[in-house]
Amino acid sequence: MADAMDPKHLDKRTVERYLRSGQLDETSYKRHIEGLPDVAEKSVPVETLMQDEDLDDDFDDEDDEDEDEGDEDAEANE
Repeated sequence: MADAMDPKHLDKRTVERYLRSGQLDETSYKRHIEGLPDVAEKSVPVETLMQDEDLDDDFDDEDDEDEDEGDEDAEANE
């Protein structure tokens, strides 16, 4: 493989940085991406189950407090 690229340069989270700095050639990167096989048919759905329901309650309470503060400000301005 004459045109092997460092895998860290191919990470989609950092590729823009490497392209800007010149550590990665845009043409080589595009050629690599286009050469990847389409594996969409191998995908599987993932189901997530939250174990700690108290977490949701904490977030809801914070939102309710913010809404209540806004209502008090609105009433004070009337």
